[in-house]
Amino acid sequence: MSRVAILGAGAVGTRVARYLLASGSAGSVDRVLLRDVDPERLSGALAVLDEAAADGRVEVEHAPFPDQADADVIVVATPRGTQLRAVREALSGGIPVVLSGDGLAETVAVARLADEAGERGVPVVLGAGFAPGLSGVLAAHARSWFDHVEEIHVAKVGAGGPACALVHHRALSRLSYDWRGGGWRRRPGGSGRELCWFPEPVGPMDCYRAALSDPVLLHHAFPEVERITARMAATRLDRLTAPLPMLSPTRVEGGVGAVRVEVRGRRGTTQDVRVLGVAERPAVAAAAVAATTVEWALAGRLRVRGMASLAEMVEPVSFLSDVGDRGLVAEIFEGEHAVV
Repeated sequence: MSRVAILGAGAVGTRVARYLLASGSAGSVDRVLLRDVDPERLSGALAVLDEAAADGRVEVEHAPFPDQADADVIVVATPRGTQLRAVREALSGGIPVVLSGDGLAETVAVARLADEAGERGVPVVLGAGFAPGLSGVLAAHARSWFDHVEEIHVAKVGAGGPACALVHHRALSRLSYDWRGGGWRRRPGGSGRELCWFPEPVGPMDCYRAALSDPVLLHHAFPEVERITARMAATRLDRLTAPLPMLSPTRVEGGVGAVRVEVRGRRGTTQDVRVLGVAERPAVAAAAVAATTVEWALAGRLRVRGMASLAEMVEPVSFLSDVGDRGLVAEIFEGEHAVV
């Protein structure tokens, strides 16, 4: 029996707690500590987790950081500006960390602690969400079908909640980073329009470059790949207002979103392409991925005793099977949809 501390009681953090305390997970996690700086979010989380709270399996505390001494794994599901400090504190206590954030600057800042995590032998999973996260696992799964992978292209649509929507809003106005020909190419956010087809019910969406962390994590996981890009779906209004403050309030949880991973390479003497995707509400998907990652950490199944992306930490087929048990079903585009 284990105790998990979750930093952030938003749409993702609350759902992570629900997954971990569900009947299928009760044998591995018997207590969750949920902390946040916003009392309204904590009240909302308690309402969602009322049954577990009544049983004493959930503690909520109005404080920004988990109590390291009482946690076996820490989940960081907070907005930008807090993740770096949380990881530093967890490393000092030797506690494994699962991060669900997707901000580029925050991811790069946390990645600079990789040497410390490796020296301490503490697993730190970067980007354990929808994208990055599940997107990288899909890329790792697709790689097994090729003799040599040359390109990986990721696209995503949707936001998990207000904090996630704010990150995406800002990303459209900042430089994107593509890996190409052995170096990073900086391109303006909002450029590079491409029509991408996502699994139903999302369908086709115009996608654009943005300051996304996916290429950084994918390059670390697949250094041999020659070209890596990431785009996000956006409307004309999204692109026009990206440089401005976000004025319209967002819902607590976004609608249906999706990720799409396109992998190109060689199979023998033939050039081939595979496209995989998943459609789900981003907060639901991110929480399912993060909760599954926590269970892998508690079971000692993570591959790296240090810092790495989710694609490097897990065996893709087994991980996809586990998240599939939580309703995340990957599809491969081959003229007709087929379950992976």
